[in-house]
Amino acid sequence: MTAEFTAESAGAVLGEACRSAGLDPTGAELLRLGSNAVYRLSTAPVIVRIARDTDALDEMQRAVGVARWLETEDFPATRVLGDVEQPAVIGGRVVTYWVNLQDEVEYARLDELADLLKRLHWLEEPKSLGLPHYDPFGKVWDSLRALDGASEADRVFLEERAGELNKAYDRLDFVLPFGMIHGDANVGNCLRDRTGRAVLIDLDGFALAPREWDLVLTSLYYERFGWHTRTEYESFVHHYGFDLMNWPGYPVLADVRELMMTLWLGHQVTTNSRAAEEFPRRVDSIRTGGSRKDWQPY
Repeated sequence: MTAEFTAESAGAVLGEACRSAGLDPTGAELLRLGSNAVYRLSTAPVIVRIARDTDALDEMQRAVGVARWLETEDFPATRVLGDVEQPAVIGGRVVTYWVNLQDEVEYARLDELADLLKRLHWLEEPKSLGLPHYDPFGKVWDSLRALDGASEADRVFLEERAGELNKAYDRLDFVLPFGMIHGDANVGNCLRDRTGRAVLIDLDGFALAPREWDLVLTSLYYERFGWHTRTEYESFVHHYGFDLMNWPGYPVLADVRELMMTLWLGHQVTTNSRAAEEFPRRVDSIRTGGSRKDWQPY
């Protein structure tokens, strides 16, 4: 049985993963513990990502394949470490190795994110990547079945909410072309490299879907959460060339993405005290139609 996903258990996997790849984990820094444990090595310009989901092998194989293909296209995205066989399964976890962009995290601007998404959406992906069709409610229902940190009342509410949104989503009339998406496109996944260039990271969610999915997080962060200013949002719209908030289906898509974000957080409550505080707050604001301005970014 695989150990619970904590900083301690991930750290043990990191040590073994580094040894198997000829890397030194001494002084490695844990940058993030969520869907992945993300470590920055101090002994080499390398990022090691350890997936929480023990069934993530196919997804990580796609992510590595996408990264290698984007490199052949000279597209600004994170690169995999070239001399290591990956993904690797170590300690029951799926591990990937990436080139460290720079030692200090610096996010790009929204107009730069828009330019990258516009360029990405023009690319025609090779069929050899085997990208899946994006199935948001497959993810939602799987997430609900595995949700063990919620109260019974919250679980019942979230299941009812999911059912209502599933029906509303099925009625949406998308207007942008169907094709390849990043799948988690937001400014948190758009960093600067050592040259100052904006690059996309976190390639795990690449899929085939309506392109609206790659715009909704930026709109949501601006309109509901207040995480972007109006000027920043308008720069994103101008550079991409489409304002999702003018599309009648936006509120439904935003509600679905909001639910997915909340369910993701619900899986962290047993191992993360911040998540344990944030999750019921989010559920309550969805239930009551309250403001999302106090939602904390993760």
